[in-house]
Amino acid sequence: MFKRIFVIAFIYICTVIAWFVLGQTVDIRTRTQDNKLRLEVGQLWGTVQRQEAPSVFYRTKEIVITKEETDKKDGKIVRETKTITVDNPISLDAGDINVDLKLDYRKKGLLWYSTYRVGFSGIYRITNNTGKTRKFHFTLNLPSKGSVYDNFRLVLGNREVTDIQIADGRLHESLVIEAGKSENVEVGYFTQGMDEWWYNFGTDVTQIKNFSLVMNTNFDKVDFPQDSISPTEKQKTDKGWKLTWKYSNLLSGAQIGMDMPKKLNPGPWVSKVIYFAPVSLFLFFFLLFIFTTMKKVNVHPMNYFFIGCAFFAYHLLLAYLVDHVSIHASFWICSAVSIFLVISYMRLVVGYKFAFLEVGLSQLIFLVFFSYTFFFKGYTGLAVTIMCIATLFVVMQLTGKIDWGKIDKKDEKPPGNDKPMATLVKKREN
Repeated sequence: MFKRIFVIAFIYICTVIAWFVLGQTVDIRTRTQDNKLRLEVGQLWGTVQRQEAPSVFYRTKEIVITKEETDKKDGKIVRETKTITVDNPISLDAGDINVDLKLDYRKKGLLWYSTYRVGFSGIYRITNNTGKTRKFHFTLNLPSKGSVYDNFRLVLGNREVTDIQIADGRLHESLVIEAGKSENVEVGYFTQGMDEWWYNFGTDVTQIKNFSLVMNTNFDKVDFPQDSISPTEKQKTDKGWKLTWKYSNLLSGAQIGMDMPKKLNPGPWVSKVIYFAPVSLFLFFFLLFIFTTMKKVNVHPMNYFFIGCAFFAYHLLLAYLVDHVSIHASFWICSAVSIFLVISYMRLVVGYKFAFLEVGLSQLIFLVFFSYTFFFKGYTGLAVTIMCIATLFVVMQLTGKIDWGKIDKKDEKPPGNDKPMATLVKKREN
């Protein structure tokens, strides 16, 4: 028995090495494609969009002393001065933002990318509390320098700007506001991006007054990135969610962000299935060994070798089929192929009944159901643990009354030695 176990273990280790090589191959293909294709998708579709809050300031002239010294003759102080321009930033008096996010996946090679379209509109109120009429400068950094902006709209007070000048990804305009008066600045555009969308208040702790941002999504699964603020209100809609961030007077250095839902990527998914395959084959070999021992069915280690090859064929076909067929279709096609290989082979070795019941059912559980658990993100580890414990329980119940000592003695007895040697010699002489 121990010799047979050793040979089966050697076959198992060889199969595990083949799986490791295959897993590394899929990982390299995935990383290589991601580095290349992510850049291509970003160039065609856009990258992460980070819309910063606009900055507003007014300019004043100030006289500064550049040099000061005492005259040696009369002791008078002599000063050299110059006039400089100083930018005086002010806080926005109010901000009313509307964002419409529409998720639109793109697939390249083994990977899906979470691309989206975004419609942005913002109304900002500027109040002149300086006590005199001033010219205020409005600066808005666009989310990405390489992005394309459609239907761009800019309104300063009651004047719509038709000749919009953008330099180095930055919009800069000015408007005159009388003392004690307020004016609105409206900005709107359509663009597209990938993975995440952000609205940044600033790099430091910022005072946010009378702020409202309403975001509408066409997807149900919403997730907020790290260092982002959760919405103050959430409302379910027919297409997705209506999320609202509303503050009257907030001091915060955090930002508002949305992480686009990730679609199941074939490359990383296949890699995980391959790397966990040794667990699947171990449980299958373990159960097959127990069944054959209990029912006294002779299964040679070479039969285990071909079964291991059929298991490996499942993952090998899966690794390259997902390039051309959907991941769910690939899963079921590969499962059918592998089960057909094992059952059609084992029926010749142990007969139809044992091949379909013990072998086929075990493969269905430990290969197909085991791999299917990877579709449930976050529950795979729990499902595999339950499957291992359930297998251990079944085997312990089935083998509890087996006398393994007798089985070892039977295996150690040389074949053909059931009768005394003298009787065998006598038969040969006759």
